[in-house]
Amino acid sequence: MARIAVIGAGTGALAASARLAVAGHRVTVYERTGTYGGGVRRFERDGFSFDTGPGLLPLPAVWRDLFVKTGKEPLEDRVETVQVDPSARHVFADGTEVALPNASRAGVVAALDEALGAGAGQRWGDFLVRARQAWDRTRRPLLEEPLWPDWRVLGEREPYPAVPHKRLLRTRRAGTLAEIGGYELRDARLAALLESHALAHGLDPRTAPASAAVLPYMEHAFGTWYVRGGLRELARAVYERCLARRVEFRFDAEVTAITEKDGRACGVELADGTVAEADLVVAGVAPGVLDRIAGSTPVRGADEVRPPGGVPSRLTVLLALRGARPDGVAHRTVVHAPDREAELAALFDGATAAPPTVTVLRPDDPALVPDAEHEAVVLSVTVPAGDATDGALRAEQSITVAERAVTGLRDRLLWHEVRTPAEIEAETGAEGGAVPAPSLAAAAGRLLRPANSTRVEGLFTVGGWSHPGGGLPHAGMSGALVAGLIVEGPGFRGSQ
Repeated sequence: MARIAVIGAGTGALAASARLAVAGHRVTVYERTGTYGGGVRRFERDGFSFDTGPGLLPLPAVWRDLFVKTGKEPLEDRVETVQVDPSARHVFADGTEVALPNASRAGVVAALDEALGAGAGQRWGDFLVRARQAWDRTRRPLLEEPLWPDWRVLGEREPYPAVPHKRLLRTRRAGTLAEIGGYELRDARLAALLESHALAHGLDPRTAPASAAVLPYMEHAFGTWYVRGGLRELARAVYERCLARRVEFRFDAEVTAITEKDGRACGVELADGTVAEADLVVAGVAPGVLDRIAGSTPVRGADEVRPPGGVPSRLTVLLALRGARPDGVAHRTVVHAPDREAELAALFDGATAAPPTVTVLRPDDPALVPDAEHEAVVLSVTVPAGDATDGALRAEQSITVAERAVTGLRDRLLWHEVRTPAEIEAETGAEGGAVPAPSLAAAAGRLLRPANSTRVEGLFTVGGWSHPGGGLPHAGMSGALVAGLIVEGPGFRGSQ
């Protein structure tokens, strides 16, 4: 039995802690803030409750596996999960609207044909078939296996089978997500639909590799899910699973250094000067924090995958509305920017701010409101990390866009709360409130995250800033990979 110190109580760290404790290790989690969950937080006021991080759960099988492996108990015994149908309603710049059924290719094809014109659905359906091939080629190395030293194979090969496109006597193949939209989908609205999946993760579709096609495919193939009471309930359930497995938590305990002996991690030092000895250390913190607490010891080699710069953040606007949630409204509506090029330039090129794409979440959940005569709505917008734009101005802009999705929004508004990148930075420690995207193949490895093992013996990393990247499914798998590497050793080949 090893003593394991875990730095941070994000969802990836919680997943690793529960698995390690079940394997017989003595696990202590040191969390800088006063609670667990990392970016999966909750805001409450006047009987209203809001998720301030993720609002929907893709690929719930990752978390079902955690609960089975750490207690032979279904996830659904701890939280109530429901499929969101339609998966999303999209409001495009030209006023066209379409509601996409959850996990139904035939239904999606029919809905797109009806809304966008004959042939649109078939082009999207054909794209999903190609996206599935990219998923099949990358699923294990990107999600279920450790990142091996030969990661360059993932960085050099584009797994998306692009269709040849002839233009001006030249044959081209899509190498980026934006090129898929232009060459293969051939409809500005379908392109916006595709690119919205990248934007939701803070990825620039103009530079994101074609392999980013796996993002809409995951949603299509495995459905979109909601946890009753909000996604914070999932974090609570995982935290309680850790407690049941005798994981010890130290909140308001900032780790200021990883201690070493003979080149091996041997514990952590806290801000109050306390030193806690350990046989192994698992760090679930942002890269800048890891470098700082590691001191002069290099955690990563110069030839290893490094986190890319310019990772965007998220602005969230929480709306308390008078009046009941109307029957039949979609849980999620994506209101697309009127000028997509201007939006991308503002987000990734430092141009003047432009009206953004806004995701509107309207959960049908009595637990979130004081009574049936009120509604809780969350607006989410991708913004630059460290965004210096006035939060009130951003909120006003977002509410104006959201009026296209919520009838009578301003007349119903009781109050609103703005959560800026500064709040995300305070909660997670990530510089500028940056939110990591899932790892993706190709693009010379630019969107791969560093391996879970490090150059320091006995030190491992977990969570969105290490393999396999950001997002709730990836955080859960990160915890499984770290536990596998510790329990089974360097020969661990991934989940089966």
